[in-house]
Amino acid sequence: MEEYGFFAMLDRMQYIERWALMRNSRTENIKEHSFDVAVIAHCLTILHNKFGKDDNDFIALDPYKVQAYALYHDCTEILTGDLPTPIKYRNKEITKAYKEVESEAAASLVELLPEDKEMREVYLELLSPSLSSDEEKLTHKIVKAADKIAAYIKCLREESSGNAEFSAAKESTGSIIREMNMPEAQYFMDHFVPSYGYTLDRITGRDTK
Repeated sequence: MEEYGFFAMLDRMQYIERWALMRNSRTENIKEHSFDVAVIAHCLTILHNKFGKDDNDFIALDPYKVQAYALYHDCTEILTGDLPTPIKYRNKEITKAYKEVESEAAASLVELLPEDKEMREVYLELLSPSLSSDEEKLTHKIVKAADKIAAYIKCLREESSGNAEFSAAKESTGSIIREMNMPEAQYFMDHFVPSYGYTLDRITGRDTK
């Protein structure tokens, strides 16, 4: 009986920590981060479909398809590690080289699947999207927005715990989200993000003060 290590390898996402250069009050791994991004991307897609339906150039997206891309968006970091953003985007040469490394990592991961062309193609597209169509480019944009919102929420949590280490990251990430000029992202920031800093009683409505 053949055995395949693809999903066991994905399970190791829990060992790859994010924000390695920062002092964390609570560490975050890419497995839990990917869940957060998937949840947010799903919501952003619903909002996108709601806000843009009257636009002549509107492209409707499947929330569950976008969610799948979001869930797999950092899987290659199992092999590459989480390279800090200031280094990853320091210049075009580094960014290009890192993209090539990510593509190689994606190819290595799908080799842990059965030798089934259709199955490998599906997962390779999730791990390393082609971005060849307007729909795929828009999906990538929404996943990127969700990724930034998740990062902002991490900064908010750290700041609320008294850790000033993330203050600058919070401001810069918030600016990036605003500059994306995406109504769905701004709606999420305005209406859903503030409660991440609340106490449990305030979230559930028990705190009436």
